[in-house]
Amino acid sequence: MSRVRNRQPTHPGQVFLNNVLVPLKTNISDAARKLGVSRKHLSLFINGHIPCSRDMATRLGKATDTSMESWLNMQTALDVWESEQEGVDAEKYAGIEKLTA
Repeated sequence: MSRVRNRQPTHPGQVFLNNVLVPLKTNISDAARKLGVSRKHLSLFINGHIPCSRDMATRLGKATDTSMESWLNMQTALDVWESEQEGVDAEKYAGIEKLTA
């Protein structure tokens, strides 16, 4: 069973910016240093140019006392929504057969 998603899920980088950095009045450079990543990498993440990797999710979870899973779930929701919006490439998947006993 699949539900229809009308609204694009928020990129986890935006969640991090709006729910962590802004309330703490922390800049990207300071947050990057504390997370152990480059400023450029964190900026790309926050601006939605790169996805939330397992590594980044682990770092965010430890730094914010949240779970790695919560960050990866946000990314998965976004990935699924984007895939649904692109539609199925019928030619690419035309040769796939059902696996049955």
